[in-house]
Amino acid sequence: MERKHIELTIAERNELEQFTKTGVRSVRLVNRAKIILALDTSEGTSPQKQKDIAMRLGISRQTVNDARNDYLKIKNVSKFLQRKKRETPPIQPKITGEVQGRIIALACSEVPQGYARWTLKLLAEKSVELHYINSISSMSICNVLKKRNLSLI
Repeated sequence: MERKHIELTIAERNELEQFTKTGVRSVRLVNRAKIILALDTSEGTSPQKQKDIAMRLGISRQTVNDARNDYLKIKNVSKFLQRKKRETPPIQPKITGEVQGRIIALACSEVPQGYARWTLKLLAEKSVELHYINSISSMSICNVLKKRNLSLI
């Protein structure tokens, strides 16, 4: 199996060197640039070993391998040095302020008949029963009450 080598042009090499030396940037992106510079075979140099690069930068060999493979797929220094765009939008929180307020009001209300006190599980079940939320765990109820420094005791 033939290994693909990275051969940078002078302009690409200069861009990577400038990227690592100037500006305030993510350490991850700077390390990626340093990895590609170390793996460059232009000008008749041989690439450094992945384990040596990993040791010098304080990262894993897999990170070096991943950066190498990413660069070989993209073959564009500018795109390679940008953060990857998120594919899916962020998920909105399930428990909104309104839901929190209703849960807190429920916890402060009278206990249902047949119970001595509110439990986290009972609050979760009642919140779903009253259609405050589609589903909620007792741990989420605990977190809502902790935020407001409330306890069930």
